[in-house]
Amino acid sequence: MAELAGKNVLVLGGSRGIGAAIVRRFAQAGAKVAFSYLGSADAAKALAGETGADAIKADSADRETVIRTVADRGALDVIVINAGALVMGDPLTLDPDAVDRMFDINVRAPYHAAVEAARRMKDGGRIVVIGSTNGDRMPFAGGAAYALTKSAMQGMVRGLARDFGGRAITVNAIQPGPTDTDMNPAAGPMAESMHGFMAIKRHIHASEVAELVAFVSGPHGAMITGSFQMIDGGFAA
Repeated sequence: MAELAGKNVLVLGGSRGIGAAIVRRFAQAGAKVAFSYLGSADAAKALAGETGADAIKADSADRETVIRTVADRGALDVIVINAGALVMGDPLTLDPDAVDRMFDINVRAPYHAAVEAARRMKDGGRIVVIGSTNGDRMPFAGGAAYALTKSAMQGMVRGLARDFGGRAITVNAIQPGPTDTDMNPAAGPMAESMHGFMAIKRHIHASEVAELVAFVSGPHGAMITGSFQMIDGGFAA
C-alpha cells in the first residue's frame, strides 16, 4: 500500500502478537512507525531492529504517560491503540485491582490516546482501536469484566466518530476473534472450545488482523467510521 508511505504512525502496544504484526505491516508500506511496549523489552528491541520502527517504553495504565507518548509523536496520520489486558475468572473471586488495571488499559487509555492524537492529527487522519469479538458476544462464563471493556470501546468509537467527523478523521474498532498469539495460542487448551463457536474453525493469524487495520487506515477507508470491523471466523455470527 504505497499510499501509507511516509505516514506518521503510532501503535500503542506493538511489541508482540497483533501489535507486532501491525508494526510490520505499516513498516513494509514505508510508514514512519513508532510503537510502545512495557514488559517485553527484548521483543521490542528485536522488532525495532527488524522494522526500523522506534520503540517507546510506556505503561498504558498510566494516563499521563499515555498522553505524553502520543503528544511526543506530533501530528500523527494514524494511531492504532492495541495495548490491552485480559483478566478472566469468577467475578466473585477476581482481584479488584487487576480488574481496575484492565479497565485503565482497555478503556481509559484508548479514550485519552484517541483524544490526544486528534489534537494534532491532520484532517483525514485515522484512529483505530483493537477491540474484540467479545464486545458483541461472551458465550462462556468468566468474561464479564473483559467483555465490558470491549463493549465500552464501541461506545467510544461511535461517539468520537461523530466528534471528529467534521475533520474527516475516521474512528473504527477492529474486533478480532481467537487470534494465534502468546496470550491465546492456536494449540492452547481453549482452542477446541473456541473453534466450536466459529464458522471457520481455526485461529486468526495476526497478519490477517494487520491487513484489516492497514485497509481502514488507507484511502479506501475514508468513509468507514464509527464501525466495528469483525474478523472472527464467525465467532459472533
